[in-house]
Amino acid sequence: MEASELIVTPRGSVYHLDLRPEELAPIVILVGDPDRVALVSSRFDSVELKRQHREFITHTGYLSNRRISVLSTGIGTDNVDIVLNELDALVNIDLQRRQEQPQKHSLTLVRIGTSGSLQPDVAVDSVLVSAMAVGMDNLMNFYQFGNSDKERLVLNAFVQHMHVEYLHFLPYVASASDSLLQSLGYGLPRGLTLTCPGFYGPQGRSLRLPLALPQLLETASAFEHDHLRCTNFEMETAALYALSAALGHRAISFNAIVANRILRQFSDNPGKTVEQAIELVLQRLASLP
Repeated sequence: MEASELIVTPRGSVYHLDLRPEELAPIVILVGDPDRVALVSSRFDSVELKRQHREFITHTGYLSNRRISVLSTGIGTDNVDIVLNELDALVNIDLQRRQEQPQKHSLTLVRIGTSGSLQPDVAVDSVLVSAMAVGMDNLMNFYQFGNSDKERLVLNAFVQHMHVEYLHFLPYVASASDSLLQSLGYGLPRGLTLTCPGFYGPQGRSLRLPLALPQLLETASAFEHDHLRCTNFEMETAALYALSAALGHRAISFNAIVANRILRQFSDNPGKTVEQAIELVLQRLASLP
């Protein structure tokens, strides 16, 4: 791999994350907000490493004798593209020789993020797990990426429901890891998450600019296929799921619901909701066999 394609720093780290392979744990908690990294690692039993480059902050430590890293992605699927490719490089590429490792390693990637509900019964201050996610951002159209039969059926139904000519772009779909849904996502509501390339217009918000898709919320919230509904808007999950699946990693996304877009509600204490989601995820990670 040429130096322009895989950038390795003088200290032997990947370029954006500034991490060396030995500094990364096999379980990685992903948060959008850099300030949430310390919020998560403060609950570790010990922290062995703190690293920061740009918006990418990483803390690696131990929770109940389990080595875990927590890493901030920043906002959006463009950042997730950087993070996932460089995390994969850390475990599956020999950075000195710039060659793929003969034996591949799979990371466990757990997103904890905020989200807005698209259903009246998905309440503010609850936690929802993304069973599947539709990408409205075009990222995976730049990669060779396949879907299961179930995913193809969901995507076809979504495109027909939304009308692709109305959307003006080609969505993609990807799923959470089945094993992580069972081991970490049990007992929580699940749904189809819509991953958007922005916070305002792409999620149906208008301040001063008129919307090209004024019925986006109503149309998306009305979608249902095989008991799967569009439950929430956010900005990272579809890319996380698609890149993880393509690269051979396991991923799951926990959504702290801080807004209900249909009922026009916003949490009185979104920070508390995020902390409750963090506590829930860490308890379940600590109890993994």
